[in-house]
Amino acid sequence: MRPIRPLRPGRRRGARGRSGAVSAVALCAALALTATACGPEEDNAGGDPSASASAESDGKIRIPDSLKDRLKEHGLDLDEWKDGAWKDWSRDDWLREAEDFINPVIEDLWDPDRMREADDPTEQEVDEEDISGDQGVTDPTPQPVDAASVPAKYHDQAPEAGKLLFDGPKGSMVCSATVIADPANPGKSNLVWTAGHCVHAGKEGGWYRNIIFVPSYNDGALSTEQLQSATQEQVAPYGVWWSDWAQTSDQWIEQGGQTGGDGASYDFAVLHVTPQDGGGKSLEETVGSALPVNFNAPAADKIASMTATGYPAAPPFDGQKMFQCQDKPGRLSVTKDDPTMHRIGCTMTGGSSGGGWVAEGADGKPALVSNTSIGPVNAGWLAGPRLGKEAEGIYTAVSKKFADK
Repeated sequence: MRPIRPLRPGRRRGARGRSGAVSAVALCAALALTATACGPEEDNAGGDPSASASAESDGKIRIPDSLKDRLKEHGLDLDEWKDGAWKDWSRDDWLREAEDFINPVIEDLWDPDRMREADDPTEQEVDEEDISGDQGVTDPTPQPVDAASVPAKYHDQAPEAGKLLFDGPKGSMVCSATVIADPANPGKSNLVWTAGHCVHAGKEGGWYRNIIFVPSYNDGALSTEQLQSATQEQVAPYGVWWSDWAQTSDQWIEQGGQTGGDGASYDFAVLHVTPQDGGGKSLEETVGSALPVNFNAPAADKIASMTATGYPAAPPFDGQKMFQCQDKPGRLSVTKDDPTMHRIGCTMTGGSSGGGWVAEGADGKPALVSNTSIGPVNAGWLAGPRLGKEAEGIYTAVSKKFADK
């Protein structure tokens, strides 16, 4: 498949970890991040849920003083930030640490045209031999599975799935994401699951900006030509949701890279979101569903089938439509000391990063068990992290942070 990349304008893309020793087992293709652009086990990421943008009774977004103060701590003026100061990606101003995440709502930024144009990912290639390793087992490379287009309306088929858009140094980028259940707010979740590289640049950078989630983006499966004159309601029928908090793993922040497998086993993130237009309903109530997350799924070879969903944006796709791949997963070891990853055959490309992988749980119901992270330069398969205690720690921390909000 084509190189997979992070999301950016005109493009796509915490527990502490160590770099694993490289074993003698070599993989056979070139890997790249599948994004088109981009916590700790305990809630030590700082921040205050009261700093979330909230809606007044008139529907207007209110930026709390605590968020303004956090911006000021970094020498940033909120008005200047919203007027374009966020475009300054100098090293000193690219906020990196876990507690530095800042994403104030800029109401008119993401219009349908800007959403549509965030679809030209940058290439991120590496020879597979550079990330070889075996923590125990690497199963044979799966046969490619052609990505199947999801029929309209997407909401009827996969109501939890959507598109993630954000800005990085090279422009607007896109990923995919999934609405997940919140144990602290049952039935009223505002949590979204995606890849770590869809919110943070990893070891060479910091947090991406202007992160939004659009559930059921282009729900009617309009063509690219039709989207050029589409209304906001057609593009974002369930609204635009701004991330007011994001958490990814310390491993991703410290090791994550744009190519290869660095940090891939810990390439996951949880977002808390708030509606751009105000309103009293949660994200889960708005879309009507949220997937539970299974942190105790068996090894891939014990799972009968997984379904990956996303908005692939690198050719031959254009990022405007939802696709899925279903396959029996295998195991992939990227580095010796890191957890084995899940791997399936799939021809989805950049932009599908962060999209949820769903399998049947012990109760017979669907649950999220992984997300798209890496794939080879020549599309044919995708790999995603096996979710364990590190992922559960991040999930729990974000849930607790907003338990009473």
